Amino acid sequence: MDKRNLNIAVIGAGVIGSSVAKELQKELRNSNITVIADAFHEDTASCVAAGIFRPGPSFKGSTREITKQWIDYSWNYWSEIMNSSDAAQAGIMPLPVYIFSKTNYHVTRNHLIEDLVPIYRECDVDELKMCGKGWKYGSYYLTLKIECDKYLPWNEVLFKQNGGKILKQKVESFSSLKDYNLVFNCTGMGSKYLCNDHDLVPIRGQVIKVNAPWLKTSFYGDYDTYVIPGMDGNATLGGCRQYDSYNMEVDKYDSASIWERCCDLVPSLKKAKVIGHKVGLRPHRVPVRVEREVMDGLSVVHCYGHGGYGVMVAPGTAKTAVQIAVDALKRNSQSKL
Repeated sequence: MDKRNLNIAVIGAGVIGSSVAKELQKELRNSNITVIADAFHEDTASCVAAGIFRPGPSFKGSTREITKQWIDYSWNYWSEIMNSSDAAQAGIMPLPVYIFSKTNYHVTRNHLIEDLVPIYRECDVDELKMCGKGWKYGSYYLTLKIECDKYLPWNEVLFKQNGGKILKQKVESFSSLKDYNLVFNCTGMGSKYLCNDHDLVPIRGQVIKVNAPWLKTSFYGDYDTYVIPGMDGNATLGGCRQYDSYNMEVDKYDSASIWERCCDLVPSLKKAKVIGHKVGLRPHRVPVRVEREVMDGLSVVHCYGHGGYGVMVAPGTAKTAVQIAVDALKRNSQSKL
């Protein structure tokens, strides 16, 4: 297998495409790798997300085993960066979390990470009183957070230093990529049109960005309410999950609901300065699509449909996507699959 003459395209420059490109440089070191996208850094959906490592029950790979492998590998990947000298520049930070509910004990538990994070325990009576009245159930755990407005530029610098290329353009069809031996499709919602995938639907999210430097802990409450602090003293307030909505405009009613719920959960937010409002479309698919397909004679490895958990699990799905390509190369020693 001659890897030196392989021309590989990665479509999409969000956290999925960025992670695939990095994994490719590790596994196929002598290949020519180009990331092609029409949006980079803060213009990607990845930078709307708060980036907390917290999988939801709707996140599923093709099997339970694969889903857990993705989560475990990603946790170890992010933890390694967090514990390195690059943590601040890469935007990775530890984050303690409280999750409360007035109605449902089960929403405060997370079977996908309880055995993974260093701490995951039930709240005591005093902790249930931290955020107003009426909270009956709660858990505390220690996780981490990935800030893509820092991670994506950091990773891009490493990618270029290792010989990677960046091309800004919109890919309308796979037929336009005939000059490449292998293509990785990491276009998120773009895959709905690029692949004519009717199983991929948007779940609209809207958040408020505020400056609240006193917040050091994240809080979750009922009705998809969350307050997630980050670096530089800023925090993300949310949220909403609107199935099959393509609305990219800021909705004043969603903003009012988010603000009211978050201030009820964490009253000190009433004095926080609002920086702005952001909207993003989560590319939701069950299961997440990580598989190879031959399209018009072109070998394409898909990696999309992560919903609201792409930032969290990008390293794990990227590893599987690249391994699928490596296995295909081993079965075919020709440079063009």
